Amino acid sequence: MPIDRFFSVFKTAGRGLAAQRKQLSIASENIANAQTTQRADGKGPYRPKYLQASTGGEDRFRRTLKASILDMERTNSSHRSGPQPASSSGAPVDLGPQTEVVEQEQFRFEYDPGHPDADENGMVKYPDVDMVEEMTRMVSANRLYEANLSVIQAEKSIIKSALEI
Repeated sequence: MPIDRFFSVFKTAGRGLAAQRKQLSIASENIANAQTTQRADGKGPYRPKYLQASTGGEDRFRRTLKASILDMERTNSSHRSGPQPASSSGAPVDLGPQTEVVEQEQFRFEYDPGHPDADENGMVKYPDVDMVEEMTRMVSANRLYEANLSVIQAEKSIIKSALEI
């Protein structure tokens, strides 16, 4: 068994850890900027951010299916054989989901004529950050992070037990 297959659980859990760390970071940034009416670049209020996973659609499904068929152990010469899917550089294709940070233009207006960013009607444009939703995201991301750590610990224990045999 090639060594990269032996540690694939660590790679998958590592991707999960990275995604949840990013989710925690985004949620805390949204909470910290919930009252920011002017960004540093001067282009209006803070825009709430969200983590969006893109799976790549049917093309990604086909690559995953092809990789799983070609990645089988070959114990008989009549089994299918062929090259592993690879990128143009020759490196293996990463079939995990891709994530991107998306800014949304969600705003709420409050009447505060004394605020320096108030318009002529006394309305101030604030980012529409739902604190309950952001805290829920943080709790969820924290629990998923812990779950991925548990997977890593369990895999380490399995490897250790296998080496003792």
